[in-house]
Amino acid sequence: MQHEESSFSGVSGTRIVYDVWTPEDRPRGVLVLCHGLGEHARRYDHVVSRLVELGLVVYAPDHRGHGRSGGKRVHLRAWNEFTDDLHQLFGIVSQDHRGLDKFLLGHSMGGAIALSYALDHQQDLKALMLSGPAVDVTTGTPKPVVELGKIVGRFLPDIPVQTLDPSKVSRDPDVVAAYENDPLVHHGKVPAGIARGMIVNAESLPRRLPSLRLPLLLQHGSEDGLANVNGTRMIAELAGSSDLTVKIYDGFFHEVFNEPEQQQVLDDLVGWLRPRIDG
Repeated sequence: MQHEESSFSGVSGTRIVYDVWTPEDRPRGVLVLCHGLGEHARRYDHVVSRLVELGLVVYAPDHRGHGRSGGKRVHLRAWNEFTDDLHQLFGIVSQDHRGLDKFLLGHSMGGAIALSYALDHQQDLKALMLSGPAVDVTTGTPKPVVELGKIVGRFLPDIPVQTLDPSKVSRDPDVVAAYENDPLVHHGKVPAGIARGMIVNAESLPRRLPSLRLPLLLQHGSEDGLANVNGTRMIAELAGSSDLTVKIYDGFFHEVFNEPEQQQVLDDLVGWLRPRIDG
């Protein structure tokens, strides 16, 4: 396969860096991959390899404020900055690969971004896949604290509010060590602005999900300590998709693609995608 790195000017002129992997043979479709909070697209190289084997061209951006992209680290003013950047990337995809079906895959916060985008652009997508989507983000937090957090996030978006525990990323200690030592991963606290964006987006989903009609694959670890598995159960219950597959992996942590049993998870992803590429 061929690989190249490129960029475009996103919302407010922020430079968004993205990677493109192209199969050697004629492409059969295009997939856009959205990474999670604080990380970057190149942590998914092993996932991309399996997708390209299916004949898919894969585009994977580093979100604004993440990885190699521009913008203040993990800073966010409004959720639509993420989805508007993603829409610009899909414009590039459509220009580069006219006539090919488009697929969307998102993990964690990237899963929330992908779901939000898909709800607004279903007509442009063939299928949606979500891994550990971060859509249940307030369980266990008193409502007054949540409301206060939303206010703080709106007016003081850079105030640090929460630290992500790296040990909850994976049961594989090598994955955790690589995550902790990756200079492109954000290791500080999560700012209030991005936390607010995730909360506000999550609050909109119960009324929006019944309109979702896309083929949908949900993959989640039962012991996910960073994105509650009940979020995936809520999506499965409320989504209007008639083509719905849910995979809850018993005992798995947050990054199901990086668990010791990752090949099983990737086999499930590829096995689900293959007939929908051909169909």
